[in-house]
Amino acid sequence: MLSSVLGSPRAVQVNVEIMRAFVRMRGLLLDLAALAARVEELENRCEGRFGEVFEALRELLRAGESPVERIGFRKDPP
Repeated sequence: MLSSVLGSPRAVQVNVEIMRAFVRMRGLLLDLAALAARVEELENRCEGRFGEVFEALRELLRAGESPVERIGFRKDPP
């Protein structure tokens, strides 16, 4: 947020790079969703003949869904 308020050339460049990073992240998420849909379609079309392969692909897709630990103040200690 500070980089968008400051008027220096470096702050402007940092802001541009932040926006580009978010655009790349959105593209990666869309690609992952498209890949999951294609795997599901392929599995349905092949009628389970490649069950082990599809299960391995599902495991790879689930690897990116690990829970994120929240940071900040906690009322009750873990």
